[in-house]
Amino acid sequence: MVSSHIHIFPSHRCPAMAAYVLTDTLLDSSLPIASTSRALPSSATRGQPGSSTLLPAASTGAGTAVVCAVHGQDTTIQDQGSRWKPTVCVLLGELINTGTILLGKVAVDGGMFIFSLLCYRSILGVIFIMPFALLLERGKWKELDTKALVWLSINAFVGYSLPLAMYYYGLHDTSASYGVIFSSLTPLFTFVLSILLGMESLRLKSKEGSAKVVGALLCFGGALLLSLYSGKELHLFTPVIKGITKSSNGVAGGQHHMRGTLLLLGDCICYAFWYPIQVKVLKVYPWKHWSSTLTCVLGGLQTCVVGIFVRRDKLAWQVGWNIQLLTIVYSAALGTAANYWLNLYAVEKRGPVFPPMFNTLSIVFTMVLGALLLGEGITVGSLLGSALVFSGLYMYLYGKARELRAKMTSG
Repeated sequence: MVSSHIHIFPSHRCPAMAAYVLTDTLLDSSLPIASTSRALPSSATRGQPGSSTLLPAASTGAGTAVVCAVHGQDTTIQDQGSRWKPTVCVLLGELINTGTILLGKVAVDGGMFIFSLLCYRSILGVIFIMPFALLLERGKWKELDTKALVWLSINAFVGYSLPLAMYYYGLHDTSASYGVIFSSLTPLFTFVLSILLGMESLRLKSKEGSAKVVGALLCFGGALLLSLYSGKELHLFTPVIKGITKSSNGVAGGQHHMRGTLLLLGDCICYAFWYPIQVKVLKVYPWKHWSSTLTCVLGGLQTCVVGIFVRRDKLAWQVGWNIQLLTIVYSAALGTAANYWLNLYAVEKRGPVFPPMFNTLSIVFTMVLGALLLGEGITVGSLLGSALVFSGLYMYLYGKARELRAKMTSG
């Protein structure tokens, strides 16, 4: 029997935060496997913290029914019927992710102060998330104590303030397609961390264990190829937006490639450490909607304090009716709230491995639209590295799917 706990907080890179955080956490076998029925509680289960379990209802395959037992009640999730709806939801989520990444790239390269972006985005995130907390977890904020507040502060720092700052600074130094490829490596970093911490064994003699290890090696090889080899640049498109990658101080983005690579790696490492922290947060404060809301509030306070320390001029905090305001609103409304529910629906209908199968689409969308709209170069090295990352990610997902299937059938 596999217990299930998950904390969902809107993600930075797309994002999504909700999308990437939800699916990445589900992929890591060393962490709890989520039961999606708890994310949308019924009238019988609302307001009740606790564990939920995934139990097998039948053999896997087309038409499989998965029964989620939540607090003693069974909710059957059918894989039959409306099969196109989860696919459409995931595709829309990947398109939203692409828009979030491209808008973020344009905004930071245009001179937007990154800490003001993070601060304002967290404020809007609170506005979009708090209604769910008030409706679904009414009055549960009263259970917040000092210990929970400390862990929520750590959660906000490791899962929001620090990785987002590194991500956007790394995005400024590299390109949108480069950033999204490194974002897709987060589950692999989590897998390696779980092995180093003794939370998971390699199990090389099993097919699923071998597939996960080979997939991780292919992904890291692709990332290494992307970092060290460029090759010939392919001019496939004429950029629609010209000159947008110049910042306000006249420095073009992408001039510190190695620094940007290290920052993006730091972002992935932060998220690898963040998932175990979420497990601890759920133990001390199990109300996920209020936990997400308070994490947004604390993350906003942290980025505001650091931002004021870095830059105190009013110009850094001013936002006009321009691409900067669009980036803030888009990332909070679509990249956070809409993407959260789209991926939640897909996981509920098709299982936790389904959304990550489409993660590579955001890489393709970002590479094509980045070249078409922003004039980002597509090189031979980026194509070869992306192919390795794609192959490794799907190999890893294959191993993870077999592992989840084995756990469910042996429950």
